[in-house]
Amino acid sequence: MQSIQMAFKSILSNKMRSFLTMLGIIIGVASVVILVSIGQGANQSVSDSIQKMGTNLLSVNINMRRNNPITLQRVQEMRTLEGVAQASPVSMSSGTLKAGLQQYEDGSIIATTPGYDVIRNYTLAQGRFLTEPDVSNRSFVAVLGQEAAEELFGSAGVVGETFTWKGYPFTVVGILDKIGTSMAGSGDNLILIPYTIGERLFQRKGINSVYVSALSADEVETAQESLTAYMDALMVGASSSTTYNIYNQTTALETLNTATATLTLMPGGIAAISLLVGGIGIMNIMLVSVSERTREIGIRKAIGASRRNILSQFLVEALVVSLIGGLLGLGVSVLGTYLLSPTLKMTLRISPFITAVALVFSLTIGVVFGLYPANKASRLLPVLALRHE
Repeated sequence: MQSIQMAFKSILSNKMRSFLTMLGIIIGVASVVILVSIGQGANQSVSDSIQKMGTNLLSVNINMRRNNPITLQRVQEMRTLEGVAQASPVSMSSGTLKAGLQQYEDGSIIATTPGYDVIRNYTLAQGRFLTEPDVSNRSFVAVLGQEAAEELFGSAGVVGETFTWKGYPFTVVGILDKIGTSMAGSGDNLILIPYTIGERLFQRKGINSVYVSALSADEVETAQESLTAYMDALMVGASSSTTYNIYNQTTALETLNTATATLTLMPGGIAAISLLVGGIGIMNIMLVSVSERTREIGIRKAIGASRRNILSQFLVEALVVSLIGGLLGLGVSVLGTYLLSPTLKMTLRISPFITAVALVFSLTIGVVFGLYPANKASRLLPVLALRHE
């Protein structure tokens, strides 16, 4: 108890020196906690984006430019494969849409078929989705995202309104509910049109991309195996690895989680080095303190203080400096994550485990780097210490 009191007395008698000693610990702890929080926040953001797209989503990408065997009929056959719930071709473009005096240039125009809304978990705010007659009859109809609808027509009822693209008039038959932003980009700037119209206006032949949803997340592997066997049969005579690829969101999620976890450890490790620098600062200041207080140590030893008393006093001082620095560092990290969260547009949560590790690490550094100065102080001979000026 006496050692703790004397430690606090020594720290308070040299406030600026004590603060500068703590500064390395404060910066180190705050850096570790904030950087790990950013890494974990990015990881969670990526996971949420992928899950929003659907964990049972697969995409089939065909790389053949000539003799592409994938047709709308083939896509319909994919829907009957084991493990497959729905399949829709996808072709994308962009352009300027016009409705009266209003123009919209930021739209993502997607040509697809019925079922795409089920695959992407889209719901309707107004009207209906694309139908098979829309595709077979090559109807100039469209389903708009919230942003596209508001930019073209305002907030009033939009279903039945008309806009033009490439000189062709399209009738709005549906408006999607607000989707937000994911890894695939904004979902509110979509303009969905029948695939047959897209083929004509995009001037592209053949289907190069098909989105497929499995019956459930547990059926993703089954669906992928069925699609692989089906595609291999279509690609007879060509190397399957060079003519098509099948991706699933579960694999993408696992890969990204592994990558972000690695990226989280790297800055965390770099920040931990600053804690070591803080420890060196503690040792340096403690050595100076021992030198300045040599006479005090000699007096204490002369009146009966043991080597253990002196050792514990200086160790406690190092521990107190590390503890206060660690706690202040945690306070800075809380403030830092609060301020950075809206700036980075992600939710930053401080991990209790990382917090505990950073605090224990700072205390350990205090003990390790305070041990040498404390041991040096405890070994001073009273006679020599009392002669020190």
